[in-house]
Amino acid sequence: MTGYDVLAEVYEWLISDAKLPPAEFAASFDDVLSLLPSNAHVLDCSCGTGQLAVGLAGRGMRVVATDASEAMVRRTAELSEEFGACVRAVRANWEELPDHFEDDTFDMVFCVGNSLHHAAGATGRGAALESMSRLLRPGGRLVLTSRTWELVRARGSRLDIRDRLVRRNGRDAVVVYRWEIAPHWEDEHHIEIAIAQVDATGLVLVRSELLSCWPYRYEELEVELHRVGLRTEVSTFDLEAENYMVVASKV
Repeated sequence: MTGYDVLAEVYEWLISDAKLPPAEFAASFDDVLSLLPSNAHVLDCSCGTGQLAVGLAGRGMRVVATDASEAMVRRTAELSEEFGACVRAVRANWEELPDHFEDDTFDMVFCVGNSLHHAAGATGRGAALESMSRLLRPGGRLVLTSRTWELVRARGSRLDIRDRLVRRNGRDAVVVYRWEIAPHWEDEHHIEIAIAQVDATGLVLVRSELLSCWPYRYEELEVELHRVGLRTEVSTFDLEAENYMVVASKV
C-alpha cells in the first residue's frame, strides 16, 4: 500500500468539478444507492478526503470511512465537521479492516477512486477483496471502480500534463502524471502525481508523490471477486473506456 500523505493536502485538485461537492459525488452512485434502505450501514474503505462518505451521510446512512493514509482520514474528519455529517473516520488499510469491524456488518462497501491497484500484487489484492467481502452482510454489495489497465499499459510509460488549469479555493494548479509502466503485468508499476500550484504573483509550489501500483486485467478481477464469494451484478467494463465500475453481491 502507498499512503498519499503528501497529496492529501492538495487532493482536491485531483477530484473532478462534478464530484467535489459531497452530495454530487454520492449522486453519481444513485443507481446502486437505490438498492439500500435509508439507514443503511455503509463503509467507504478508500475514502480519500471524504467527499463520498460525507455525501452518503447526508442521505441519512450510517457511514464509516477508512483509509491507509492518516492525513486522508484527518481531512475526512474535517470535511465531516464542516458539513455537520456523522461519519466515523478510521485509519486502516484493507487487510486491517477485520481488526476494526465484525464480519457481516455492512450493507454496502465502496472501494472507489481507482484505489485497488495500490494493493501489492495478486496476493495483496486478494487479501483486500477478502477483507471487504468478510465485512459485507449476505446479499450486501461491493462497489468498486478501476482504471482500465489494459488501456493504460498499451500506452506505455509517458508524461501526462493536463491541458488546463484547475481552480480550487481561489488558486490555480496544473496536474501532471508520470507513468512508469513495467515490462510485465505482475511487476510493480509507478505513478508520480505532481500538483503545481500557481499563486497570484506567479510563484509555483509543487507537491508530488511517487505511488506504487500493481495493475490487473479485468478478467483477473472477475476471478478474484468470485474467489472471495462475490458475484458480479453490474459491470461497465469497456476496453475503450478509461474507467469502469463493478457492483458485486455477497453470495
